[in-house]
Amino acid sequence: MFNRKKPAPNSKMRHLITKLNPRSPISEQYRTIRTNLQFSSVDEPLHSILITSAGAAAGKSITAANLAVVYAQQEKRTLLIDADLRKPTVHYTFRLDNLRGLSNVLIGDSTLEGAISKSDVDHLDILSCGPIPPNPSELLASKRMEEVLKHAKQLYDFVIFDTPPALAVTDAKILANIVDGSLVVVRSGNTNMEEAERTVEIMRDSKARLLGAVLNDRTKDNSNYYYYYGA
Repeated sequence: MFNRKKPAPNSKMRHLITKLNPRSPISEQYRTIRTNLQFSSVDEPLHSILITSAGAAAGKSITAANLAVVYAQQEKRTLLIDADLRKPTVHYTFRLDNLRGLSNVLIGDSTLEGAISKSDVDHLDILSCGPIPPNPSELLASKRMEEVLKHAKQLYDFVIFDTPPALAVTDAKILANIVDGSLVVVRSGNTNMEEAERTVEIMRDSKARLLGAVLNDRTKDNSNYYYYYGA
């Protein structure tokens, strides 16, 4: 049903703290984000969310990956989809090839099941970007994308989309109209207030709920680690 995991040669190694050190303070903050998301949706349970940021280098992709891990650690069948069809990174994070993925499914070149890869984290599967298409926004706005999400929600308890920065392209706003909620990542010392406010306005202008923000890389007082906070 699923592709076997194939380590990508010379892939960029990315740090999955929730997998490597689940007892660390940072891992606990990711679990706090998960809990906050669950409490924010008592009346309307979340089955799908997207994660975006204002600009590049805010940490949205690694936030999406670590959040996917903590959902899987709760024994929820979790699917992480790399919907950044411009600069994908999820396959690097999980050491997978990117020969087949979301783009193949959207053009009808593969079934969803045929494009999904198993990760080395129990209960967590990955749908990488696949070959980078010339028309990312058009693919994400297609009826086929809605059908893919509907099918994914039948297979999984929770679906997480990693999307491009909201101020750079329209992709995140497009997907926000079909997922249950959106989460914005801002980085201390990197994202300025004006960028953050513009991103919030963009996401609030979509049909999906803006669930909150994650503050990334803020140094906690009297400690030597960084922490993440889910609003």
